Amino acid sequence: MKTYSGTRTIDGLDVRVNDQPLSDHADIHKFTGNGFEWTYEGPGPKQLAFAILMDHLNDKTKALQLADGFMTEIVANFANEWTLTSDDVEKAINALV
Repeated sequence: MKTYSGTRTIDGLDVRVNDQPLSDHADIHKFTGNGFEWTYEGPGPKQLAFAILMDHLNDKTKALQLADGFMTEIVANFANEWTLTSDDVEKAINALV
């Protein structure tokens, strides 16, 4: 099982999957050039939603289809520090479809 985590510090944002930096997958689809964000709806949170979904699903089409809903329901509601398991991601996906 994968674990996704994010931390907001004075030095910036750190987003990881299994303790390794999470790729933004901007080479597949770029919503913003400013990196990840969370706690609101916008291009940075949508890039994070897409990145988590791409990592979890490994399917560009599905990740793009689900990015808006995942951002709104999950990423926009993250606190400054958050953790999400692959089971959590799967439950969120099932609730969106």
